Amino acid sequence: MAAADVLVVRHSVVSLAVAVLFVTFPHFSATRDPPHETRYFNQYLDHFNFASHGAETFQERVLVSDAFWRKEGPIFFYTGNEGPITSIWNEVGFIKDLAEKFEALIVFAEHRYYGESLLFGETTFNKENMGLLTVEQALADYAVLITNLTASYCEDPDVCPVIAFGGSYGGVLSAFMRLKYPNLVAGALASSANVYMSAGLTPGNELFQDVTEDFRRYNPRCPERVREGFAEMERLAGQGKQGLHEITNRMRLCSPLQHHTDLVNMYRWVREAFTVLAMEDLPYSISNGPSLPAYPVNASCDLLLKASDGIEGILQAVGMLYNFTSNLTCFDLHRDFVPCADPTGCSLMPGAQAWDYQTCTEISLLESTNNVTDMFPPDAFTEETRAVHCQQRWGVTPRPGWLATQFWGKDLKPSSNIIFSNGDLDPWRRGGVLQNVSSSIVAMVIEGGAHMMDLRVPNPADPQSVIHVRQQEAYLIGRWIREATNQRE
Repeated sequence: MAAADVLVVRHSVVSLAVAVLFVTFPHFSATRDPPHETRYFNQYLDHFNFASHGAETFQERVLVSDAFWRKEGPIFFYTGNEGPITSIWNEVGFIKDLAEKFEALIVFAEHRYYGESLLFGETTFNKENMGLLTVEQALADYAVLITNLTASYCEDPDVCPVIAFGGSYGGVLSAFMRLKYPNLVAGALASSANVYMSAGLTPGNELFQDVTEDFRRYNPRCPERVREGFAEMERLAGQGKQGLHEITNRMRLCSPLQHHTDLVNMYRWVREAFTVLAMEDLPYSISNGPSLPAYPVNASCDLLLKASDGIEGILQAVGMLYNFTSNLTCFDLHRDFVPCADPTGCSLMPGAQAWDYQTCTEISLLESTNNVTDMFPPDAFTEETRAVHCQQRWGVTPRPGWLATQFWGKDLKPSSNIIFSNGDLDPWRRGGVLQNVSSSIVAMVIEGGAHMMDLRVPNPADPQSVIHVRQQEAYLIGRWIREATNQRE
C-alpha cells in the first residue's frame, strides 16, 4: 500500500478542518535551526521531600529560542528524553516550523540525570544518588520551569498557552504533563509515545514481532535468512569452545565468545541492530548519529539475501549500523551493547546508566522473543529477570504497575487535548495509543512512517502521509491555542 494513499485518523473533526485551513501549509520548510541560547535553571533536587535535601538545587540545562516569538505568543515546550538536549534539538525540526507559524517561544528542557543536568556532578550515578531519578521528579522540573517561563515572558500568563511536545520517552512525558499539570499545559503532541508499554500494560512480545514484520513486509525471505543464521550459530555453539571460536571469527568479534552467556549477549546485540534499523526506516538517509541509507530495512535485507549464508548475512546487516563508518576491523560487543533492564540494551555512555535505573524502577519494558512469532532466538525477559538485574546493579526492586497507577493506565478519557502519533513501521507503535480515546485525545497513524517521523526535520522525501499528519497536528495545536486564549477560529 502506497504511503500517500493512507492516513489513519479516526475522527472526522480532524480531517474536515484540515482541508479548510492548510491548503497553503508547506510540507517542506526552509526553517532548520533558529538561533537559540543555552541557559541553566536552578531546580530543587527533591520537589517532594522537604527534609531530604532542603533547598539544595542543581542546574537544569535549557535551550531557548525567541527567533519567532511574538510577545504574549504561545510557548512550545519540548519535554526532554533520555539523552543530551542538544542532540534532541538537532533531531527535532517540526516544532521549529510550527513555532514560526504560530510565533511561539521554543523551549527544550533537559531531563534530570542526562546531558549536563546532573544533580551531584561526577558522583551523580553512584547508587546512593540515584533515588531522585523518577518520572515524577522530571515532570515537576518541567512544571516549575514552565511556571517561571510564563511569569518571565508574559505579563498575563493566561495569554501564553504552553504546548508540550515530545518523542519516544519524551512523548510519554509530554502526555503525562497534560495529564498531571493541565493547569500549565494546554495540549500535548506525543510522538511514538509507548505510554501503555512503559506502564506494563502490553503483552510483552510485540516489539520484536514488529521488527520482524518490518523486514517481512519488504521480503518474506529476510526473516527466514535471519533464522537460518541463528540456527547455524546454535549448531556451532553445540560444539563447545571450538564452535564458539568459529562464531567469533565469522561475526568478526574483537573478543572471543567464552561462554553461553557471551553468545546470548551477542544475540541481543544483533537483535538491537535490527531494532534500530526498523526504528530508523526513513525514506531518506540520516547522519545525525549513525549514518544510515534511505530505507535501511530494505538495504539491510538486500545484504542479507546477497550473502553467502545466514551468518554472513547477519554480519552484513548489523554492520550497516555498527560499522557505518566502514573503519572497524572487528566489533566490540562490550562497547556497543551493555545488558540492562531495557531488553534492547544500553551502552557505556553516562546517560545509559540513568536509563537503566529508570527501567529498573518505574518504566517497564518486558519484551521477549520466541523465534516463532519473531525471527530472533528465544529469550524470555521476565519480571523476575529484571528484578535480579536491578538488585545486583542498583540495589532496587521494580514496582510493576506503579506507572499505570500514577498516570491513569489506559483510562485516559477524562483528559483532553493530546495527540498520539505513531508510524506504522515503528516497532514500538503497539506500545502506544493507536485508537482515538475521545474527540480531543486522538490517534494518528502514519502509513509508511518510522519512529518519531512527524517531529523530525521536514524532508523533500517525506511521504504524503506524514505531510498530512503534520497538517492535522498543526490544526489541532492552533485550535488549542485559540481555546486557551479565547480566540475565535
